[in-house]
Formats: sequence, structure tokens, C-alpha cells
Amino acid sequence: MRHSALPPFRRRALLAGAGSALAVAGLARPALAQSTAARVLRYIPQADVTVLDPLGTTAYPTRNHGHMCWDTLYGVDEQFVPQPQLAQGHVVEDDGRRWTFTLRDGPTFHDGEKVRAKDAVASIKRWMPRDTHGQSLAQRLDDIRALDDRHFEIRLKRPFGLMLDALGKPSSYPCFIYPERFANVDPSKPFTEVVGSGPYRFVPNEHVSGAQVVYRKFEAYVPTPVGAVSMTAGPKLANFERMEWKVIPDSATSAAALQAGEVDWWEVVPPDLNALLARARDVVMDRIDGSGTYASLRFNHLQPPFDRAEVRRALLPAIVQSDFMAAVAGEETNWRADVGCFSVASPLANTAGLEVLSGPRNMEAARAAVKAAGAAGQKVVALHATDVSNQNALMSVGVDALRKAGFDTEDLTSDWGSLLQRRQNKAPPAQGGWNALIALFSGMELNTPAGHLLLRGNGDAAWFGWPKAPKIEELREAWFDAPDMDAQKKVARELQLQLFQDLPYIPLGQYFVNSGYRRGLTGMRRGIPLPINVQRG
Repeated sequence: MRHSALPPFRRRALLAGAGSALAVAGLARPALAQSTAARVLRYIPQADVTVLDPLGTTAYPTRNHGHMCWDTLYGVDEQFVPQPQLAQGHVVEDDGRRWTFTLRDGPTFHDGEKVRAKDAVASIKRWMPRDTHGQSLAQRLDDIRALDDRHFEIRLKRPFGLMLDALGKPSSYPCFIYPERFANVDPSKPFTEVVGSGPYRFVPNEHVSGAQVVYRKFEAYVPTPVGAVSMTAGPKLANFERMEWKVIPDSATSAAALQAGEVDWWEVVPPDLNALLARARDVVMDRIDGSGTYASLRFNHLQPPFDRAEVRRALLPAIVQSDFMAAVAGEETNWRADVGCFSVASPLANTAGLEVLSGPRNMEAARAAVKAAGAAGQKVVALHATDVSNQNALMSVGVDALRKAGFDTEDLTSDWGSLLQRRQNKAPPAQGGWNALIALFSGMELNTPAGHLLLRGNGDAAWFGWPKAPKIEELREAWFDAPDMDAQKKVARELQLQLFQDLPYIPLGQYFVNSGYRRGLTGMRRGIPLPINVQRG
């Protein structure tokens, strides 16, 4: 289910390669000499980079932008084993309650200042309240302080075995290290100046909102000397002098640009174009993120009608995971239904309570439950980004389900940037707030309770929707303290049962997408489609 902004005859013309696709998109470029093309990579992100501060949003374009411009203390490989990045190493003492970290000698920020321990300390302090791993660390924290320019320590009240996993997490939210003056900025007021220590520098005077994001190689970058290149681990190499991210919402235009060689890499190819691009001689289709995308319907717990659990649960019989998945990913080989609160590859995935989603669907039962809960005809504002294909497809199905279940549903269509702004609003929908939205995360983020942003019930500190679910929080802490995998699996089953009681969100399934890039590009990192380490020829 893909809605193109172009009529069918125009779409067919573009897919046949008629004219310049980038010109059609308003992004015409001059003819480039071969030597220039070798120095520039053109990349189509899945959406625009509307927020420049990586702690300002969990949106993946901003996450990828973050990995271009900043570094973390540790990276993780495809097996989720932490490897040093800005850190040279660490020492653990006092039965796991004292961690002393040493920074590498050499890395500098884009303004020429050295990366110092005080920058790391301030950055960790800024990150902890925002991130679900960081919040767990903060609960165990006794003190964090710089010892000198290259050393800092974290003292704990009780051990936190996931310390390196937390500091090295690749997504939602990575613990990027900022200059101290930026780290002291309140995360609720994102900064707009980009000064990192990563392999590329953001070029603000060439940034065109909704059209283009430009980066230049940071010549003074000092990559880590250790670790194999995988996910966010290993040396980060800038093999192109310039990166141009072309924001092209229409998939037909993107496909034509890739086939014509006007762009080099399309981050996320809609499944309905897989077959077309697979036949293109000079295009490689590659499933870089094998963990897939976990889809969910997220509720705003602060505003009626979804401030009551019985209303949220009333919607369950109306949700058909296969309908959502077929809309976003097409053929059944591209998706999985019968998905609970953990991603399908997780060792914690289970079937506890899953019959509420996998059993027979019954719209009449949903309408009756909504009516019994006193919510029939109540207004629901659904946020619907039409310029991002997966969001558009999923919320189209979601709006239909909400209406059929008996809600007076406003299909609030907008661009992606407007959705990101509005979802932060806690006010009633009539005052700029919202009731429901689609939340998408890489499957790797939802393998365990540790990084599972949707599976938090800590109110104002929770991800957008702000649910309060004390029992979920209690079980999450029990998972951290579980002594072995069997004990963790037991807690995971209890967590899933509690999910279907408190229902901070409804799982919609998990789907898998490809990247498409020009033949001859090599060096792609596995796990996250980051345009770092890539080279031509």
C-alpha cells in the first residue's frame, strides 16, 4: 500500500528513466566530472533531518546524522559486543561499583578543541535522563567525575553489568560525546549548532530543509585503531570528501534517480519497488539491517480517551497485524505477524497473552468494548505523516481500524517534520496535542527490556505517550537483576502479560526492508545503513 504523489502515467515515465529524476524533485545538479563524482556520495535518507540534536528525537535520520558528526565512547558490533571508540579502555573495581575510563589521546572536536574527560562527564549527565539505559544507570549512580583530561570515573551504589552496552548503544538514544558547553544545554531545548568529533562535519549554509543535508570530511578525524568494522564498532572512515543527503519523499522519483546514477544509495526501498530495482543492472539490493523494523500503535496516555486502560484494550480485537504488515511490506516473505513485545529474533520473544492479537479478529467485539468503556464516538486525533512511505501505509490502516471501532477519528495528515514537532505536545488535541501515532524502531532495539523505549511506564520520563505503568517498571527492574537467561525469560513472559493489561502500545508486527545502492559501492557497515566507510570502486 504505497501512495505516490505522482499520477500513474508520470510514475511509469520516471521509473523508465525519462529525464532527470533529481530535476523533477527540484534538486537538479550540474554535470560532474568523473574525478568530482569519485569524491561525492549522494544518499537518499528515509526522511529529512528535521532535528540536529541527537537527544532531541529518536527519529533515525537524526540518529544517522549523529553518527556522521559525533562519536560515542564505545561502539557495538553485529553481535552487540562493545568495542572502544573514543574510549581507549576501562578498569572495573570494587565489585563492579567503580568504573574508571581512559579516553584516547588524539581525538578533537570540529572546532579544534581536544575531547576531554569533562566533555564525556557532561555528555553522560545530559544523556542519562533522556535514555532508557541511562535512566537505569542513573538509578544506580553514586557519582561521576573527571579525574584529569583523559580519565573519568563512574561510582555506583550497586553494580550495573550493562554499563558498556548503555554507553555504546547505537540507537535511541546513543550516548554521543559533545563539547561540554553543548552538553550543558537542556535536552528539552535542542541545540542547532553542530560541533562533534565524528568523521564528517555538518555544513549549515548548504542545508535546505526538506531538500538537502550536506557534510564534509573532517580532515583531523582520528579513528579508533581497534575493532572490526561492524554496526557502530571499528574505525569510522570518511572515504568521500563530501556527502549530499537528498530528501526525496516520492518513491518513484527516488527509484528513477538511483537507476540513472543520479544518486548512489537509497537508504530504505519501499517493498513494492524491490522487484523493479532488483532487475536494474547497476543496482544492488541489500538487507543491511537484518533485525527488521518493529511497528506499533502508540497511545497518548495523558489525554482522553486513551488515558484509560479499558479503552486502550477495547481496540485489541480490531487490530489485524497482517493487515498492517501487508500494507507496509507487501509479500508475506517481507514481514512477520503474531509479534509480542519483543522483536522476533530476541531470545525473550514468547507467546504469553498473545492470543489477544493472534486469535480471531472481531470488529463487532471491538465496537462493543469501546461502547462499554464509554468511549464510543469520542474524538481521536491520529498523527499521519504522508511523506514517509512506511508511516503513511501503517497509519492509513490504523485510521481505518480506529474509525471502524467507533471512534470519531481525525486523520491529521502532515509532513514528517510537523509530526515530530506535534508528538512532543502534551496538551489536549484541540490545543495542539494528539491521541495516537505510529512508532517504528529497529528490531535490535527491542530485543530486551534494557533498551525497549516503548516498554517503559515511568510517566513524564517515558517516550512520547508518557504512560504510567508501575508493574511494568517493577518487572523491568526484576529483569536487570535476574541471574541467568532462564530467569530473564520468566520475567519476559510476565512483562508481555502485563503489556497487554497496561497496553502502553499495541504491537503491529515486524517487517524487513532493503537498501538499494549503485554497483561498485563497497564497505557498507552491517546492522545500520550508515554512509560511513563506504567507498567507490
